[in-house]
Amino acid sequence: MAASVETLQGRNGALKRDIISHCIHNGDFSIPDLGAELEVSIPTATKCVSELMDAGLLEDLGKAGTSGGRKPSLYGLNPSAGYFVGTEVHRETITIAVTNFKGQVVQVFHDVKFVLDNSESRYQDMCQIIGRCLTEAEINRDEVMAYCFGFTGRVNHSTGYSMSYFIDENRPISEVLEQMLQGPVFIENDSRAMTYGEYTNGIIQDEKNIVFINASWGLGMGLILDGKLYYGQSGFSGEIGHFPMLSNGHICQCGKTGCLETGASGMALSRIVKEKLDSGMASTLRAKYNEKETPSLGDIMEALKNEDVLAIEAIEEVGSNLGKGLAGVINIFNPQLVVVGGLLSEAKDYLLLPMMTAINKYSLRLVCKETEIKFSRLGSKCGAIGACSLARTRLLGLE
Repeated sequence: MAASVETLQGRNGALKRDIISHCIHNGDFSIPDLGAELEVSIPTATKCVSELMDAGLLEDLGKAGTSGGRKPSLYGLNPSAGYFVGTEVHRETITIAVTNFKGQVVQVFHDVKFVLDNSESRYQDMCQIIGRCLTEAEINRDEVMAYCFGFTGRVNHSTGYSMSYFIDENRPISEVLEQMLQGPVFIENDSRAMTYGEYTNGIIQDEKNIVFINASWGLGMGLILDGKLYYGQSGFSGEIGHFPMLSNGHICQCGKTGCLETGASGMALSRIVKEKLDSGMASTLRAKYNEKETPSLGDIMEALKNEDVLAIEAIEEVGSNLGKGLAGVINIFNPQLVVVGGLLSEAKDYLLLPMMTAINKYSLRLVCKETEIKFSRLGSKCGAIGACSLARTRLLGLE
């Protein structure tokens, strides 16, 4: 049975949430240090910590390992208080992660074959897959404190509606999933979930102004400004894929032309590869092409590993377009860090070199000189782990 979070809504609820947040961001603590950090008296801090321990959210870790003097007791998040389940929905697969209350990853189920459509039966099928994964991880349903799903496209996390995935326009998809899973459910845009995963468990350390690029089949972006996810006025910020900057004449998924996504995404890479194969260019991908099959992004990534010239030229074109778009983003936001994730990030230097050339060419030197460019540390786990972190943050009211 998962621990209760009701104490966070009662008396001194705001202070208790601050204590939980302090643990998440700073780790274990002593009462004197906590009181000084949160500017509360030691008796008040002691009382709140005691009530959080009674609720099962904190645990006594024993005496600190200091030398000399009286050693203070340390307290921290109780990892066994409960679990959070994050699910990232891809075009043809889902990735499911489970973390404990302390945010430690318990298990990740990578790329489970599954195609979600807007039918109630498919949502039930997805929930059954999640249930089987929990069984495999030896976790009971009643130990799960909350679930979070990362969906592609426009997602309103505050209302629970996804513009890409829905069953009934009068019922938010979060409500539908809550009934199926019998627990709290939150939803988020997949790029923002990936951004949050990298922020809480990945390569991001002390940086507070971050741009995350999700270069997968489409092209998305997540923003962390001053240490918080940025949503914009209507909750749909980060649509870098639909920035109108190309003149290639290709129609985007949104129905418009000129979108960056038409030249800097997995969809664009697939098209460019096909065009080069159509022209007769030699490639290790030709065997599949001759069988009337379109090489998948996985096939193209494998060809890159084998130094296939066609694949290298195609990813260079994508990287150059992406770098040009990123130069504009850097000029606008002046971030400390740009993290590139998604399937195309597996191309590593083949993507990075043309991208950096374009960034250096089009960005303002004074603006970009202190901006670092890194690849995601979590890789394909990023979105699902980020969804777990978001489930915890939102259930506990820490935003």
